[in-house]
Amino acid sequence: MRALTWHGKHDVRVDTVPDPEIVNPRDAILEVTSTAICGSDLHLYDGVIPGMTSGDILGHEFMGRVVETGPKSTLKKGQRVVVPFTISCGACFFCQKQLYSACDNTNPAEKQDMTEGLYGHSVSALFGYSHLTGGYPGGQAEYVRVPFSDVGPIVIPDGMDDDDVLFLSDVLPTGWQAAENADISEGDTVAVWGCGPVGLFAVQAALAMGAGKVIAIDEYPNRLALAKKLGAEIIDFKQTNVLEALTEMSGGLGPDSVIDAVGMESHGFAPDTVMDNIKQNVGIGADSPHALREALMCVRKGGTVSIPGVYGGMADKFPLGALMEKGVQVRTGQTHVQKYLDDLLRRIGDGELDTKFLISHRLPLEEAAKGYKNFRYNQNDWTKVILKPGMLAA
Repeated sequence: MRALTWHGKHDVRVDTVPDPEIVNPRDAILEVTSTAICGSDLHLYDGVIPGMTSGDILGHEFMGRVVETGPKSTLKKGQRVVVPFTISCGACFFCQKQLYSACDNTNPAEKQDMTEGLYGHSVSALFGYSHLTGGYPGGQAEYVRVPFSDVGPIVIPDGMDDDDVLFLSDVLPTGWQAAENADISEGDTVAVWGCGPVGLFAVQAALAMGAGKVIAIDEYPNRLALAKKLGAEIIDFKQTNVLEALTEMSGGLGPDSVIDAVGMESHGFAPDTVMDNIKQNVGIGADSPHALREALMCVRKGGTVSIPGVYGGMADKFPLGALMEKGVQVRTGQTHVQKYLDDLLRRIGDGELDTKFLISHRLPLEEAAKGYKNFRYNQNDWTKVILKPGMLAA
């Protein structure tokens, strides 16, 4: 089959690789019909997430048609399903508490030492996202093996297009969990750093949860325009002092909740950010947490900080004093996708949530490298890229 593989920093290629096979009784094999490039895929593209091996198959946002099942899979051939990016067993202590992204059983034992050294405990497995998270082949491919297929995938009813539901795999529930973690009360002011896919869905979710004012912060005009169309007020951080603007826009208190939807490759103009980026470029610093630093400085006393943005290692110049002295609450983590799927699918079907607005480009799988390059370097125009393995290249 054809699949997008990682070969180093800024080097991804569509190669011919072996077809996946059933390995365990709970497996299923999908023919991939749609798969998306995620902002966190760019961390792999930029080489700032460790644990990648040349030839690894990328992609954790995908859906497709079931073509083969193991004897203990609950799926049936021919069904269309969306697959969560988190691989979860459904039976461990954490899965039983619906903390699916903390699953204890899906990251293979031989790979757990890698994350235990970084984080103190092993993390759940993810599709197509380094050997830190299991080394499972991803879904930017013609076919993919889905482990624990009786737990993760959700069956899509007839009449719903791939474009309607593909983002159930990651960015929609991630934005929703981000807003849920922000502990929004009716009428609250919520500030969202980053108008990429997760940030935009967080804006949409915060308004759906009753926020009185949502303020979106970014530098790209088109992404800011999308946030404004969803109902947010906007700040261009290149043109405005964010702390001063947010203080004024929140009646002098600061936002009740802040959401960092940027993560480990944030950019800005502060001296600390310049040093972060230098460290990343020379390989001695994993994270550039400018957006998180700013969010912690801007949130009101007693407020809530939600962090859906991906961080992978250590962060310098972290404002721990502001975190403690202001008495804020912090909630973060990979998304417990399975927890949200039924509700979000219903909301899409009822027209409460729009997903298609985000899509800017659809490409054949063979043009995936072009999609990555533009999603990385032309973020104003390339807001979300969908890869279609069945689409013929131009």
